[in-house]
Amino acid sequence: MTAEELQSGHIFLLDKPLDWTSFQAVNKLKYKLKREFKELPKKFKIGHAGTLDPRATGLLIVCTGKFTKKIPEIQDAPKEYWTEIKIGVQTESYDTEKPEILKADYSHISEDHIHQVLEKFIGEIDQKPPVFSAIKIDGNRAYDLARKGKEIEMKSRKTTIHYIKDIVIRLPFVSFTVGCSKGTYIRSLAHDIGQQLEVGAYLTQLRRTKIGDYSIAHAKAEYLQNEFSFAEN
Repeated sequence: MTAEELQSGHIFLLDKPLDWTSFQAVNKLKYKLKREFKELPKKFKIGHAGTLDPRATGLLIVCTGKFTKKIPEIQDAPKEYWTEIKIGVQTESYDTEKPEILKADYSHISEDHIHQVLEKFIGEIDQKPPVFSAIKIDGNRAYDLARKGKEIEMKSRKTTIHYIKDIVIRLPFVSFTVGCSKGTYIRSLAHDIGQQLEVGAYLTQLRRTKIGDYSIAHAKAEYLQNEFSFAEN
């Protein structure tokens, strides 16, 4: 690979580590590329095609040069995630960012009932994004307002769950693979599943495995010894 090829356009498939923001991952790759290809201009174009929450891992697609124009197209593609939720308890953030609250007895919940509830979410659904999200409200990020203790009313939006498969139940944990449309919040899905079960639930693990035709199987990026080793595409 050359600096000219990077500017003409290249796609990197990163496996984002836990507790890293997508912005940090892109910056780390940018730093590595600029150090290895000193001919790159100061304003080298690079960006990711779809944010992953810090508490999520998995596929992060990074485009360089002229391929940054492909970002909207990639972002619009269907996504797939491996998901783990914990039932019988909730958190304000719908994930592990906030402590557990509202614990409930789940001993009466059967595996059949869990399968039935999960099936209800397949298709087009109305979903409220979490208050701890990057959605802008009157010019402010929702998570900034939430962390200041502001009352926020999130508006429902249409999203589509294409499939839920590979369900594994080891109560209080339930894991599954979910395919969904752009704009789906898996944290909200976890919360809504808990509400349907009437015992609460929150997201404990999330790993993005696919974006369109791009798969985590081809992403070899790891944060090793202060460096990214990355897979080219």
